[in-house]
This record gives sequence, structure tokens and C-alpha cells, in this order.
Amino acid sequence: MKEIWDWRYSSEEYVYGVLPNEFFAEQLSTLSPSTIILPCEGEGRNAVFAAALGWNVMAFDQSETGKEKSLALAKKNNVSINYIVTDASTFNVEENSFDVVAFIYAHFPIETRRIIHQNAIRWLKPGGHIILEAFNPQQINNTSGGPKDKSLLYTEEYLLNDFAQLKIELLQSVKIKLSEGDLHNGSADVIRFMGKKL
Repeated sequence: MKEIWDWRYSSEEYVYGVLPNEFFAEQLSTLSPSTIILPCEGEGRNAVFAAALGWNVMAFDQSETGKEKSLALAKKNNVSINYIVTDASTFNVEENSFDVVAFIYAHFPIETRRIIHQNAIRWLKPGGHIILEAFNPQQINNTSGGPKDKSLLYTEEYLLNDFAQLKIELLQSVKIKLSEGDLHNGSADVIRFMGKKL
């Protein structure tokens, strides 16, 4: 899988664009800058956006190429991010380390997803938030990106179960128009989530 992502990010172009995910940007802008971690951050567009708002940013991905492009984007925007190359299924940090964990199109197999989402809850400080946008099962009918394996697509039930310990502030399945580089473009069916650790 690492080789696939290295290949996908190997072009000079940023395949998901350089602007942040719209939902992520909206939700993050309602919070006071503090500490944030972005799993599966790819080419760094969301990490760089957060850093520009004054957040202390940690990001990780399994792609070394993604890291290189992320750091180049950060330099271009005169911000600093801490970016680690690692696998999401084995990565961990201390409990109560971050004020926000943001999953933006971070799709995992069912058992892996549950483990990573439970880890994310532990990483959060009390009062911290999880922000998530991902494709829902209806996306299988679209050509705007995302996995073609339905087991990798997220339902409201999945997220209610995974994040049952959190106060749910927003959970919705919506159809949107994606315009995030060449690989996220067109009509899309997504799920959006915002939860708070009490």
C-alpha cells in the first residue's frame, strides 16, 4: 500500500489540491488554535492550513513522497509542521496529547478503523474534538474518488459506534460537489462528523 501512495503522490502536481478540505476548514475555524494531529495527511494541504491559523500541527502518513510534498508546501506558505512517516495501524502517542484529531478521507478496513478511532479518542485531551469527513456507501456510484470497496466506506452507524464515548456535535450524510485536485472532483456522497471528548 505504501508503494501505491508513493506512486500516487509522485507527480509535481498536488493530486488533491493545495487548499484544505472545506468541512475541515469550517470546523477548525470555530476552535481556538492549540494542538492538532492529522492521520493519513498525504500531501499536507490540511496540515498547512491549520498551521497558518496558528495550530501546533503533527501529521503522519505512510508515504515518504507525501511527507516531502507536505514539507515543501509548508515552506512555500511560511509555516512549520511536524510530519512523521508511519503506518496508522501501529502509530500511537500519549493519552490526552491533542486538542483535535482530524480524519479527512482516511479510510480503513473495519477492524483497523475501530482500533484507530479508539486510539484517537485516547489521544484527545478532555474537551478536545474529532473532525471527520469520509465517503459513505453511496459514493460507490460516483466517479469523484474514494474506495470502490463498500467495506471501506463509512456509515453513520459505524461512527456512532466508534465514537460512542464522545458527545456528538454533528453527524450527517450529504451529497456535495468536490473540487479537491484531480482525484476528488465531482458529485460526491460523504459523511461528516464532529465529536467532543467530555
